[in-house]
Amino acid sequence: MVTIKDISKACGVSPATVSKALNGYDDISAATIRLVKQTAAELNYTPNAAARLLKTSTSHNIGVLFVDDTMSGLTHEYFSYILNSVKEEAEANGYDITFISNTVGKKPMSFLQHCLYRNCDGVVIASVNFDNPGVHELVNSRVPVVTIDYGFDNVSSVISDNVEGAYNLASYLLDMGHRKIAFIHGELTSVTRKRLVGFNRAMQERSVNIPAEYLREARYHDTESVRKVTAELMNLPDPPTAIMFPDDISYLGGQAELTNRGLRIPEDISVCGYDGINISQMMNPPLTTWHQDAGRIGKESVRKLVEAIEHRDTCAAEQIMVSGKLISGYSVRKREQ
Repeated sequence: MVTIKDISKACGVSPATVSKALNGYDDISAATIRLVKQTAAELNYTPNAAARLLKTSTSHNIGVLFVDDTMSGLTHEYFSYILNSVKEEAEANGYDITFISNTVGKKPMSFLQHCLYRNCDGVVIASVNFDNPGVHELVNSRVPVVTIDYGFDNVSSVISDNVEGAYNLASYLLDMGHRKIAFIHGELTSVTRKRLVGFNRAMQERSVNIPAEYLREARYHDTESVRKVTAELMNLPDPPTAIMFPDDISYLGGQAELTNRGLRIPEDISVCGYDGINISQMMNPPLTTWHQDAGRIGKESVRKLVEAIEHRDTCAAEQIMVSGKLISGYSVRKREQ
């Protein structure tokens, strides 16, 4: 393994000078810095992570807490984009990522214990049950944390504007002449509650009364639960003319139910999804949906976490709201008033 002493010998400078050049000190000449970095690259030098940790108390390792009860998270395009963006931004800032869980091998441990075991400088909480006591323990510890789509008072969060998304989708349906609009939402999480606020605001602004039976709960990313709820809506004496679905993937269950009933989209019934994943525009017809900027969400979460790690004394907790955009698609038919 190539060491600092090897680079020192090759460059004809002291090991201290090599260390300064590799660690960003500017009290040596630019020419020496260039020489050291070029020599290090030619010799395929890799910093010793354990030694760096002992010297600086920094591992340059970011933990990612991702728990998805539906077991679709890592294969779901929205979450995979977030996680890929987290990875790319972490690497661009000189950090590796480690997934945090509540076990190591078969040994149970808390999220915080796993984080400390892996020497994580900080943690991005990307998806989890935020009511879990283990999450609260981690959030209230001294480990810097940034949450995605959930806000705590004492740590920063990066949040997709779900009020905006649901409001704009509902407003689009209203603009297209629909008044009998059903909303199949996911489990009653903080995300769902915000989407319900956006939906209700749009209806209230247009003085449109939505019957209680038009608001139905299913599960995010769960096609079967959404298929069943879609059937319940269409069995009502006065069924809706438009349905908002929890997300683009779960919509596929609703689409199957509507198709089995001989209903055409959008000629007989209008639909829209949520997330704006690529596959939504490959469906027949292309789906009207709300695109969440997953790439920016991941990037902002790492940017803020690195700030909290490297500037702990001057970094204030903040909520960063990320806007999305409407993809009109072709799944909503305009109705005459």
